[in-house]
Amino acid sequence: MKRSEINQLLRDAEACFIAHGWAVPPNPEWDVTDFGLGDWRRYGLVLINLAQEPEYCEKVMYAKRGMTCPNHCHAKKKEDIICRWGELCVRVWPGRPDRHLGEHFRLSLSGKLSEVAGGDSIRLRAGERVTLCPGTYHEFWSESPECIIGEVSTANDDVGDNFFLDPNVGRFPEVVEDEAPRFRLVSDAP
Repeated sequence: MKRSEINQLLRDAEACFIAHGWAVPPNPEWDVTDFGLGDWRRYGLVLINLAQEPEYCEKVMYAKRGMTCPNHCHAKKKEDIICRWGELCVRVWPGRPDRHLGEHFRLSLSGKLSEVAGGDSIRLRAGERVTLCPGTYHEFWSESPECIIGEVSTANDDVGDNFFLDPNVGRFPEVVEDEAPRFRLVSDAP
């Protein structure tokens, strides 16, 4: 990703957060990723770590329509993915998608246990959430022009507990420095 694209996404995210009542915390831990795939318009997210504690984590994320968080699961982390503003789609499987397409399983939608099938897309409107247990494969994207996404989870380990279906997925983008950074990103740390 070009640094100028990262800077613009940060401006867009910040403006969306502020316009919809989400105060950006002091000294935010900004994270912008294209998941190492080189196409942030198709695979990308802007994230802020709000809390990163040994027992729990909270994030707020921003996506434009077309930006997808690629299919993955966690071995340890249980998480709620929450639509904070806009419309969000979350596609789920009870295990590896190639082995569990169409398989029925139960998960919590806004606190109510529901039956879904592997590969189903769950549409979330502002305030709605889906609870994902370890081993549940999922991908998500914005259905609206912009979306604010929340995540509340057990302890977060982006390096050791993200298992992406596509082996080419990486956690951070390769950055081309075509202008000065607007903010220091998590991936800019030495």
